[in-house]
Amino acid sequence: MKITDKILYALVYGFWFLMSLLPFWLLFIISDCLYFLVAKVVKYRHHTIWKNLKESFPEKSEAEIKKIQRDFYHWFCDYLVETIKLMTMSEKSLRKHIQFTGMEQFNEVLNNGGSCAVYLGHYCNWEWISAIPYWVPKHVQCCELYHPLENRAMDKVFIHLREQQNALCIPMQESLRKILDFKRKNASLVVGYIADQAPMWNNIHHWVDFLNHDTPVLTGAERIARHTCQACFYGDMSRPKRGYYVCNMRLIELNPKTRPNFEITDIYMKMLEETIQREPAYWLWSHKRWKRTREEFDLRYDKETGKFNYGDLETIKREKQKASQTTA
Repeated sequence: MKITDKILYALVYGFWFLMSLLPFWLLFIISDCLYFLVAKVVKYRHHTIWKNLKESFPEKSEAEIKKIQRDFYHWFCDYLVETIKLMTMSEKSLRKHIQFTGMEQFNEVLNNGGSCAVYLGHYCNWEWISAIPYWVPKHVQCCELYHPLENRAMDKVFIHLREQQNALCIPMQESLRKILDFKRKNASLVVGYIADQAPMWNNIHHWVDFLNHDTPVLTGAERIARHTCQACFYGDMSRPKRGYYVCNMRLIELNPKTRPNFEITDIYMKMLEETIQREPAYWLWSHKRWKRTREEFDLRYDKETGKFNYGDLETIKREKQKASQTTA
């Protein structure tokens, strides 16, 4: 790390550590203050959140959408302070604030020498899922895939945060190689996949109907799970009250190789949709999930070369129109 990155890391880590020492009741007071700033003053990504909610729930009234948006802002501020608190939470505290249920079949797979893929979404507090090592057999290595942050100092802080419960962070680009290394050592793994992000153009291989949108989805988790024979589970998150979460492990498939391509992904997205519809406020609505459309995909993708044109979209449209007129 550069000296400037080291200084920034020390400052961020120090501030984060001191804040994490505050009790929950005080952190939630800070969260309430943050809500006023984020929702009323800054109006953080208000238009994106509103658009996503209106399009996802066309049957809901404007009053219902406004309530979901308010509840989202409240939860989002709680998520921020809860993530700060994670830095100094003990095993006892984590076991109290997040429970894992449906673990019988999950741990049976692990005790028999198998590995498990856990499909998750940006729902409830996904950072607290790093507590799962306390709920699985001692011999199991827990891992989570992540996209490294551009800011190296912040990236180092988050790696420290996520690995302090003995869960290993694996950069996405190294995921298959690392998992295969463990497999060659006959290690039992739990691998967490947060797979509800918008894929890059060159990673779009499948589309699903999700929350009233034609949605491109990431399929890398399924490919890894099939290739490495990981039993697939969905981590169904809920929030019984403020500062408390439950992750219920729901089986998708013990042997993903028996399923047709993309079926595991389809089942996961359907389960996640049901979770969101049950309590919409706890999903990350500020994310521009539907910024890539099938129409634009078809314009950018060249079927003959299998490559994408990343140029200006209007220019691509004109070129396509000229080509079609010439052919006609």
